[in-house]
Amino acid sequence: MDITVNSSKKKHSNTEVAQGLRELFVDELKDIYWAEKAITQAIPKMIKNATSQELVQALTLHLEETENQVTRLESVFSSIGKKAEAKKCEATAGLIKEAEEIMQNTEKGVVRDAGIISAAQKVEHYEIATYGTLRTFAKTLGENEAMALLQETLDEEKGADSKLTEIAESHINIEAAELS
Repeated sequence: MDITVNSSKKKHSNTEVAQGLRELFVDELKDIYWAEKAITQAIPKMIKNATSQELVQALTLHLEETENQVTRLESVFSSIGKKAEAKKCEATAGLIKEAEEIMQNTEKGVVRDAGIISAAQKVEHYEIATYGTLRTFAKTLGENEAMALLQETLDEEKGADSKLTEIAESHINIEAAELS
């Protein structure tokens, strides 16, 4: 049996197919815009569940950065002549759900802190990949202002990831392992 799928006739839920790099760039901006807004709702839950003061401070700082990143994304949209618009990011929604499950399925203390770091770093890695790609798209499209704004956020995301690694390696993971 030969089954041929004509991709041009496939139906796509709630979105049109991006025909060019600029459309893909805008679509991906909408995706990360939704993600950053959702992350601003998720981080306070992580802060509430964390016990390490160092982790609480790092998450609190990153919440402030994330709120600024939402505003910066609005500037990116403006710089390319588009209205800031969000489109649900299924990847981030899944990562946030996973973080919530980790917090529910661990006892309060260093093991939960290790889980929070793990979940937060998964989000950071997704954001690093996304912002790196978006920055490259902006560069290719000659959107220099957008490129600079996206680079600024990319640098912040890399910094947050490094800080989480430092906290995990300095004591959280060691203390959690001692409970095993």
